[in-house]
Amino acid sequence: MDQAPGSRQDDAHNGLPVCYRHPDRETGIRCTRCEHPICPECMVSASVGFQCPACVRDGSGTGHAPAASQPRTLAGGTIAADPHLVTKILVGLNLALFVVQQAVGESFTQRFELIGRAVMPALGFGVLQGVAEGQWYRLLTSMFLHLTYIHILFNMLSLWWIGGPLEQALGRARYLALYLVSGLAGSALTYLITEPNEASLGASGAIYGLFGAFVVLVRRQRYDMRPVIALLVINLFFTFRWAGIAWQAHIGGLAAGLVIGAVMIYAPRERRTLIQYGTCALVLVAVLVMTLLRTAQLT
Repeated sequence: MDQAPGSRQDDAHNGLPVCYRHPDRETGIRCTRCEHPICPECMVSASVGFQCPACVRDGSGTGHAPAASQPRTLAGGTIAADPHLVTKILVGLNLALFVVQQAVGESFTQRFELIGRAVMPALGFGVLQGVAEGQWYRLLTSMFLHLTYIHILFNMLSLWWIGGPLEQALGRARYLALYLVSGLAGSALTYLITEPNEASLGASGAIYGLFGAFVVLVRRQRYDMRPVIALLVINLFFTFRWAGIAWQAHIGGLAAGLVIGAVMIYAPRERRTLIQYGTCALVLVAVLVMTLLRTAQLT
């Protein structure tokens, strides 16, 4: 966020000041008017040296003033007034669908949960259901369903704790892409590996994707990695030791989150958007390949 001219943010890491609009970035450049430290993304060419976006808006400098004056997140997204809006919407959507599940009953859950190929009595005897039967929407809809109150409680608490900081760092569009693509990767790996008549549901694949990206973010911010690594190890321990957990969704989501998170956070500023969303597209291609392979096996 912009600071008022006259205030100075000279807190330094390793002796260098940090950009007054991006506190995570060290810089040796200052605005020629107000002397605020500015990073390359905030530098606007002037007749002499560089100026910050605030001074450009005041009527000085030349070059790409309108674009440069728009604050950006660490990953290049637009800074929003409510940096947690998408997280709130995702939590609300999961909770709303859980209420529908409780009200409608088994028929609703069986219609939208992830299953490869099976007869589901609540949907009609003798009729095969599942992704292999062309119901690909189950890869997505199963990400928003939950089995029990404990299941949704833990997932929503994790989504809130991890999702909020990530949304603020990535921006809304990139954060939503990370969530959905990671969840689909978890669903696709589950579909590929599990027995075709074994049902799966839950937001865990998407949340593990956020977890993977969060590890990258903590590393990028140079925070202490030990608490994050310990939490990840504990979660993975329960993933493999607790019966009834779809570990395939967790591993698929985590792998996708690590890859997408690394690209989102470390992509070079030149062609950054293309690289970020191109990586998401490549992960979706992997999802498509896994889905087609498994469907070919089952049909």
